[in-house]
Amino acid sequence: MIRLGLRLSLSSGREAAARLALIVAGVAAGVAVLLATLSLFNAFQATAGRACWECTSGSAPSGWALDATADGALWNYHEDFYGGRTIKRLDAAALGTRAPVIPGLSRMPVPGQYYASPALAALLDSAPREELAARFPGTRAGLIGDAALSGPDELVVVVGQTPDQVAAMPGARQVDTVSSMPAVDDSTDVYRFGFGVAAVGLIVPLLVLVGTATRLAAARRETRFAAIRLVGATTRQVNVLAAVDAALGALIGTLAGFAVFQLVRPAVTGVRITGARFFPDLVAPHLWQYAAVLGGVPVVAACAALWSLRRVRISPLGVARKTATSPPRAWRVIPLLAGLGMFAGPVYRDGKPDDLLSIVALALIMAGLMLAGPWLTMVAARLAARLTRGGATLLAARRLAADPKTAFRSVSGLVLAVFIGTTIAALVPTVVAGQQKVAGGTLNDVLGARFSRPGVSGLSPRAGTELLDRLRARPGVDVLPIYARADLEDVPPRPDGPPPAPYVVECAALARFPVLGRCPVNIDGRGARAVAGNFARIVGADNPLTVDRLLPLATPASPPASADGLDLAAVMITTRDPATLERLRTLLAGYTVEAPMTFAEIAQVRADLYTRAENVALAMVGLTLVAGACGLVVAAGGGLVERRQPFTLLRLAGTPTRTLAAVVLLESALPLVLAAALAAGAGFGVAEPLIDALAMKSASFAMPGPVYFASLGGGLAASLLVILTTLPLLRRMTTPDNARFE
Repeated sequence: MIRLGLRLSLSSGREAAARLALIVAGVAAGVAVLLATLSLFNAFQATAGRACWECTSGSAPSGWALDATADGALWNYHEDFYGGRTIKRLDAAALGTRAPVIPGLSRMPVPGQYYASPALAALLDSAPREELAARFPGTRAGLIGDAALSGPDELVVVVGQTPDQVAAMPGARQVDTVSSMPAVDDSTDVYRFGFGVAAVGLIVPLLVLVGTATRLAAARRETRFAAIRLVGATTRQVNVLAAVDAALGALIGTLAGFAVFQLVRPAVTGVRITGARFFPDLVAPHLWQYAAVLGGVPVVAACAALWSLRRVRISPLGVARKTATSPPRAWRVIPLLAGLGMFAGPVYRDGKPDDLLSIVALALIMAGLMLAGPWLTMVAARLAARLTRGGATLLAARRLAADPKTAFRSVSGLVLAVFIGTTIAALVPTVVAGQQKVAGGTLNDVLGARFSRPGVSGLSPRAGTELLDRLRARPGVDVLPIYARADLEDVPPRPDGPPPAPYVVECAALARFPVLGRCPVNIDGRGARAVAGNFARIVGADNPLTVDRLLPLATPASPPASADGLDLAAVMITTRDPATLERLRTLLAGYTVEAPMTFAEIAQVRADLYTRAENVALAMVGLTLVAGACGLVVAAGGGLVERRQPFTLLRLAGTPTRTLAAVVLLESALPLVLAAALAAGAGFGVAEPLIDALAMKSASFAMPGPVYFASLGGGLAASLLVILTTLPLLRRMTTPDNARFE
């Protein structure tokens, strides 16, 4: 029977060949998309699992002094910033002959030398020396290898120093071995979640695509199986023929998908899912993944073919009898409405989200989208049939209303992807816009630098004065010094009030930063010389959205104070010249614990993380739209093959070819547009209450960016255009010769 099944699939005329070609094309497209997703996930996993030499910890060299018997090395790892990009910097000094070496280097640099990553080396060659290269003393000794990098675009530098120089740096550590543990942070979890969601959103449409492809021309196959049953074949033998037919097309399509993926792989290596490229050799499926796809897709296709025959019973006399399906009922929309209602009410009770209720509500919405689709398709089709007067719309609407489950099945894989992508695309622009509008945007160009660290209140008065003189000597620069109070131990805490303010600013300097507040006026009409407040709290704030809750920092109730003899804890600087900003950052790099950053840059760093998560979601939407378009093409082509005779009779009865083409287009377009609109509406319905619950002072609802509309609208338009490519077949398939009855 297997040999007979192969002959029937390969040697049954042009109709069988056309059906096989459609199956191969649909499965090949789905397999190529699946392999691309697996490749990006493998590259991400390999990058996230690399040894995190940056995570190396050690003991603080408190009171350190050079010991001739010491071994290991002194390290000071911190991050720098240039032109909106983060630079990983390691200052290292060997203490003996067995000093640890990071991956990617054969030896650590000696004092007066440094190693740079290829991307940073190119940047050093192009940027003015006083803006970047001056931060790294010495000469470049070579390049850092790929083993120390997460991608070809990463900026990393390892600077050789003397032990005394490193020991004097804030945060210096004495290390003996380099950490071999992978890095684990919030962004890694975000990306893993994004890939998990993408897998769920992508596997469903791919399964739908394979199932749709293997059910092509079901009525014609059932007639053929009835004839085979009439000559003596058993039900089991008919099932074997159906499984072989489907598995053969899926196998050839899988092999074709492998070839297509190899052609598009160079483009896949350039995808920046995490904001940076992966190393090209990492962007590839594993051998076991190739084997799993090669073996799994034909099995899924065979199972789909057998499932499609579950309602067909072929008698020994060769009569195919089908059981009618009941129309979908209105109860299918209840879970969707219940989930949306929970998001609008109980999930955000008292302005705080309830974790359990939010999970239940999301589950109800996602299940409701899948359940409600067929019922809404039926309602929309019946409404169109009732309101329309055109023959094409009437024919398409009647067919959709007769079998809405099958019509919605071909686009059901799009629903979850569009829903999740819309929710994220609605949230990210709102949060990003809110961070960039902190204090009305007046703080965006303010550069903040902290000098205090645990155990040290800041720069000494002498060092602070020297630094302030150097900063103020530059034209177009305003500086707000923030001093650390040394008398807090003498201030008794107030049990009924806030704790004493730990920082002091001079009122003359504060006047140039009015967004932070104003100094109070004394009874005699004179202003205070300096006031105390929590001014350093906003310098280097991790989340700019928290700054709005702190402003203004100076109020009429702020206690007067004096800045005389206090350590310099932080500074806030304004300048509108980007080159001057980088020179100031280079100057401050020798004093600060962390890289000095403007509020706009801090917001951009967080926005990059959110945008990368959004890119993962939108990439998932784009891939599922591609898979959905392939499924629609296969379904449309299969529908033409299956309804060749009815369409021929309609054409012979006087129906114009353009009317039949409109029928095919409407049958595909209505479920597609309805599914996308339903999922997008549910996504906005979830995002709006979440934005209100965040209660962000500077954030208001922002529409998704152009990438979202390009992904969704472009995908829908491309899907419809692809469907149009099947319409030229209609004229050839409805010639009078096809009107004969077999």
